[in-house]
Amino acid sequence: MKKYITLILVLLLVMSSFLVGCGVDKETKDNKQAGQPENQTTEKTLKVAMVTDTGGVNDQSFNQSAWEGLQRAEKELGIKASYLESKQDADYKPNLETLLDAGNDLIWGIGFKMEKVILEEAQNNPDQKYAIIDAAYDNPPNNLVGVMFKAEESSFLVGYIAGKMTKTGKVGFVGGMRGPIIDAFEYGFKAGVKYANPKVEVITQYAESFTDAAKGKSIATNMYQQGADIVFHAAGGVGDGVIEAAKEQGKYAIGVDRDQNYLAPDNVITSAMKRVDNGIYNVVKQLKEGKFPGGTNITLGLKDGAVDIAPTSNKHVPANILKEVDGIKQKIINREIVVPNNADTFAKFEVK
Repeated sequence: MKKYITLILVLLLVMSSFLVGCGVDKETKDNKQAGQPENQTTEKTLKVAMVTDTGGVNDQSFNQSAWEGLQRAEKELGIKASYLESKQDADYKPNLETLLDAGNDLIWGIGFKMEKVILEEAQNNPDQKYAIIDAAYDNPPNNLVGVMFKAEESSFLVGYIAGKMTKTGKVGFVGGMRGPIIDAFEYGFKAGVKYANPKVEVITQYAESFTDAAKGKSIATNMYQQGADIVFHAAGGVGDGVIEAAKEQGKYAIGVDRDQNYLAPDNVITSAMKRVDNGIYNVVKQLKEGKFPGGTNITLGLKDGAVDIAPTSNKHVPANILKEVDGIKQKIINREIVVPNNADTFAKFEVK
C-alpha cells in the first residue's frame, strides 16, 4: 500500500511541475506577443495634474489652454492627466495638497495668483515636482520650474492692428487685475497702438476680477459708447462679457490667450495668443525624458513660437496690415523693437 501511495505522490509532483512549466511558457509567449521583453516590467505611467485659478478650466482663456496642453500630453506622451478647479483663492492650497496625496509626479499651478503657495508647497515637499504658469522666482528650488511668456510681444502686434484699423481714433483695453502679468498686456498693447498711430487714444479700465463677465460687458459697453470701436481684453472670463458687448454694439473686440474668434466670428478681429498649452506640453515632455528643468525659470516669446496673433486674423484684418505685422514680428525677434512691459519701460518707448 505504501508503494502505491508513494507512486501516486510522485506522479502528482511530476504533473504539477509540468503544469507550472506550461504556465511559464504561456506567460513568456504572451509577453512576446505583446512586444514586451522577457523579465521586464511595464514602464510606469506618469501622472500630471493642474490646479486652475478661479477662472476655471472652461474660461475660454489660459486655464483652458493649459488643460489642452495636458490633454495633448496625455494623447501623445502617454501620461495620465487630471485637474482640480479653484472657486476662490482659498482653494489653491487644499487643491495642491489633494493632488500631492494622489501621487502625481508633477503638479502645475495655473496663474500668477498661486505664486506664493506653489513656492511654499515646493519647499515643504522637496521630493515632489511642481511647475507654475505666469510666475518666476529669484532662486527657485530644484523641484520647481516657473514658466513665463512675453505677452507684451503679442499684445504689441494686436495693438498695431487696432491702431491701424480704428475708424474713430479711439480704442480700449480691459484688464482683469493689476499686476506684472497684465501690465505686460496693457503696455505692450499701448506701445503697438502708438507704433501704428501715436494720435490714437487708448481708454483703459480694470475689472478687478478674472471671472465677472457682467462687469466686463459693462466696461466695454461704456468704452464703445465713449467712441472706442475696438476693445482688447486681458481679463480671463471677464473677457466673455467684453466680446458679448462687441456683438451687441456691432463693434470689434480683440481676444486673448487663445484664438477667440469662434466666440463672435463677426466681431473678434484677432487675438493676442499666449501658447500656454505648448509651455505645459514641453515641460511634461522634458519630465518624461528625464530632463525636468527644476530650479529654473523659462521665458517664451515670439522667437519660440509661444506668442503670436491668432490664425483667424486674416478674416477681418486687411492683407497689407498683416504683411506689416510680419515685418514687425521679425524686428521684435531681432530686438530692433524692444517691447515695453510696464509703465516705466512704456514711458521710455519711442517710435522710430
